[in-house]
Amino acid sequence: MGAPPKLLAAGLRPVCEQAPLMSKLKTFLVEDSPVIRANLVAALEDLAPVEVVGYAESASDACDQLGTLIAEGGGCDLVIIDIFLKGGSGLDVLRNLRSLGEQDAPVRPVVLTNYATPEIRAECLQLGAAKVFDKSRDIDALVSYCNDIAEA
Repeated sequence: MGAPPKLLAAGLRPVCEQAPLMSKLKTFLVEDSPVIRANLVAALEDLAPVEVVGYAESASDACDQLGTLIAEGGGCDLVIIDIFLKGGSGLDVLRNLRSLGEQDAPVRPVVLTNYATPEIRAECLQLGAAKVFDKSRDIDALVSYCNDIAEA
């Protein structure tokens, strides 16, 4: 049957039609909206070689879970972080990941937010985010990023 025309027009192909040699990115989501989280998981797992290994709705829960995943070694490749959470801030998660990164944890944090102002982008990048994506317009770019790092 093939990929839907909208995917092809955007230059995206479902994972089942991509090269089979890509390893899946073990991905952790920090997102407090259940609706956004469910839609993001569905999109990423369909369009990129992503396996969601966990999620958190608050900064403290994210820091605890990520600390465990990283301590286990190889438990997480990518962390997608929203900035404004029910409890705490995605900036706190970035700070925590930066300190864990000093212990040789090869985790790539990226930010996906509705508030991708120049100031927020600069602060996130300064705190160690590899990229900052806007939820309202950069989902295709996030999918492409996931595909690119999976190929590397």
